[in-house]
Amino acid sequence: MESNICVFTGNANRPLAESICSILGISIGSGDVKKFSDGETSVDVHQSIRGKDIFIVQSTCSPANEHLMELLIMLDAMKRASAKRITAVIPYFGYARQDRKASPRTPITAKLVANLLAVSGADRVLTMDLHAGQIQGFFDIPVDNLYSKPVVLNYVKERFLNNLCIVSPDAGGVERARAYAKPLKADLAIIDKKRERANESDVMHIIGDVTGKSCLIVDDMVDTAGTLTNGAVALREAGARKIAACCTHAVLSGPAISRIDKSPLDEIVVTDTIPLKGDATMCKKITVLSVAPLLAEAIKRIYEEASVSELFL
Repeated sequence: MESNICVFTGNANRPLAESICSILGISIGSGDVKKFSDGETSVDVHQSIRGKDIFIVQSTCSPANEHLMELLIMLDAMKRASAKRITAVIPYFGYARQDRKASPRTPITAKLVANLLAVSGADRVLTMDLHAGQIQGFFDIPVDNLYSKPVVLNYVKERFLNNLCIVSPDAGGVERARAYAKPLKADLAIIDKKRERANESDVMHIIGDVTGKSCLIVDDMVDTAGTLTNGAVALREAGARKIAACCTHAVLSGPAISRIDKSPLDEIVVTDTIPLKGDATMCKKITVLSVAPLLAEAIKRIYEEASVSELFL
């Protein structure tokens, strides 16, 4: 496999790319992603990739614009170097929260980024826990949207044994919460909230009985942690005994860490789709699980033209 597959990465999440390569038993692709003195991104590939199957591992996390441009320019470089096939492996797909016209004169950035990726040279996309599943339909190339659920479930089964209740942070996340509750044979509850403006939320009440239960809030991402911590307060007031959360993507911007530290949350489980930085690395409430084995298996199956559908379960 080593002679025909190449895995490259930008500067967004090199540790994850290195873990994936270690699992696959290959070396990470040789290249540089640097900047010109004026801030423009410069990409140099130091090995021949003609006729190779290329995988570029790059989350579009903060700084999102910078990492997105790195990915687009790397795609263009690989295409012009005559790669056989180029797969953009985007563990965290940024700009996904604007996936429809929720109000007049707003962009649909998820569609814009989908177009940019295809035009830049991506033949397919491998991502994880899209903010909304219908974003796959914005692409005219194949998209594999994996879920961190298998990784998280193994951890939850070891830590939360009795009287577990899976909690959706809003009505839109009920399907995701139910997907966790069913294999765990857990109860289900919903946090009813009213969002006044972006990144702010007012919790109204809890739908379901959480009295004396261990509650696990399930979401795709945690950004400023306003929704998460307000939900934790509401659960505590409703009588929850233990409160934890699992969120695939640890965006953790603004006052997120301060809010988490001061909240009733006992633990927040995240994955390494986004690397922790700054104060987040010191927060004792945060547990990081690796999705490298899952992504490595998906890359292997794509390369071997095998079925990836089993990984969606």
